[in-house]
Amino acid sequence: MIIVRTLTDLRSLIGNWRAKGHRIGFVPTMGALHAGHLSLVDNAVRQSDRVVTSIFVNPTQFAAHEDLGSYPRHEAEDVAKLTAHGCHVAYCPDVATMYPEGEETRVSVPELGAKLEGEFRPHFFGGVATVVSKLFNQVQPDKAFFGEKDYQQVQVIKRMVKDLCIPVEIVPVPTERDVDGLALSSRNAYLTPDERRIAPALSAAMHRAAIRLRNGTPVIAATEEAIRTIEKAGFDRVEYIKACNAENLDIITDAMPERPARLLAAAWLGKTRLIDNIPV
Repeated sequence: MIIVRTLTDLRSLIGNWRAKGHRIGFVPTMGALHAGHLSLVDNAVRQSDRVVTSIFVNPTQFAAHEDLGSYPRHEAEDVAKLTAHGCHVAYCPDVATMYPEGEETRVSVPELGAKLEGEFRPHFFGGVATVVSKLFNQVQPDKAFFGEKDYQQVQVIKRMVKDLCIPVEIVPVPTERDVDGLALSSRNAYLTPDERRIAPALSAAMHRAAIRLRNGTPVIAATEEAIRTIEKAGFDRVEYIKACNAENLDIITDAMPERPARLLAAAWLGKTRLIDNIPV
């Protein structure tokens, strides 16, 4: 595996692959790679001739009060993991490459991006859509692989790709979990040992709520019980637990429909904000 840092080198490499008829898989990340990221790489390796994984901590998706400065950065360890999983290129651009001097263009998915996460992090999906569109233009992949742990992000990227006619197939990959059910996330590293013991209560309460919903419990009753359970377990604050249409994320407040739905949640445990989701 090689490390590429400049757009010129990346485009030269991609051009050579294209000339040979290779199909390109792409995994965009912010580094601090864990088993969830590596499952995306494994899927990309199986479905592509060549695989690029980007490592870039994107400043435009962080608000001023959020953890941009302290976000974990472990490039050497990440490169070793990617090498072991058969990735061909680690693309590690700097901020000047992604946001050149004088840049001002932004991409937004305003309606879908304003729901759920967008209510609490209104800057977030504009930053995500902008950087992912840039990465798609740079890497020009045939397929791009995203974890369903960030379920709303996947839907936003799908919408953006469809709306802007970007020729890439978005491949969602199921959430990787620890043995106790906690969804893997780079931010799990922020949890203290005591908080780490409490954290699986989020997924446990969500699974109980999903079972109740399948059995006909009213949506509000099931989600409010889940919130109480999570708070009783020791979480500091639950921002939301919502049942939603699986595609457009419209909130479901009455009886569960026949079409696919998703239960999504965000909650604070100490200084760490955890998100999760499961199908219903």
